[in-house]
Amino acid sequence: MNATPSKRMPAIFFGHGSPMNALEENRYTAVWQQLGASMPRPKAILAVSAHWTTRGTAVTAMAAPRTIHDFGGFPQTLFDLQYPAPGDPALAARVRDLLAPVDVQMDHSWGLDHGTWSVLIKAFPHADVPVIQLSIDGTQSNAHYHELGRKLAVLRDAGILIIGTGDVVHNLRMMTRGNGPAPDWAVRFNDKVRDCLIRNEIEQLIDYPQWGRDAELAVPTPEHFSPLLYIVGTKRNDEAISIAVDGIEAGAISMLTAVVGAID
Repeated sequence: MNATPSKRMPAIFFGHGSPMNALEENRYTAVWQQLGASMPRPKAILAVSAHWTTRGTAVTAMAAPRTIHDFGGFPQTLFDLQYPAPGDPALAARVRDLLAPVDVQMDHSWGLDHGTWSVLIKAFPHADVPVIQLSIDGTQSNAHYHELGRKLAVLRDAGILIIGTGDVVHNLRMMTRGNGPAPDWAVRFNDKVRDCLIRNEIEQLIDYPQWGRDAELAVPTPEHFSPLLYIVGTKRNDEAISIAVDGIEAGAISMLTAVVGAID
């Protein structure tokens, strides 16, 4: 990677999928590795993860965030993984200021959950780039999440990589075993999200709950979709959105990864 950022950093939504991706090597993790290796080295990373939903908004402000193993039923090897990236209290304070008048709490108890570190352990395996997380206020609207992304966009010009992690299709109750084809509802919804991103149809993405039965099945709860809205909010008028990798695993988990702006 280059030593310092020389231009605007991209913003990326990662379809993070199973925590096992932190251990496995597959076509998705290969793209995550390539994305990390291809971009200028970030000064820091701001992450919005599906796995930190709160009442109100918070940002991690500790110097050394812990690695959170917020899952169960996986091999001990996964629980043994650590991602000891430093925090960045000064960046947390800047995020708080940028999001005013939203009351952003400076958090000293959370850390890095698996939505964040299971992706970063592939993209930035040395854990040497400072990372902070911004929580999702579960009481707010899709338009609110998009607006917060718009306010945070200025950080990209300061060498900060903004990422969101979730899955645009995420229905654990509808998961299937094996490698059979994904159900039609999952394919249709995933394809529509992909098309809206490529065509810059952002208002349609914000209004995805109005898409009918496919949306109800694909997004039974909103937290895995919401990080995408922050990321598209960071997009400038002169930028495109590209799809780095896509696919549906276990019938109901989308691995779509979308990039705002240029990587190199």
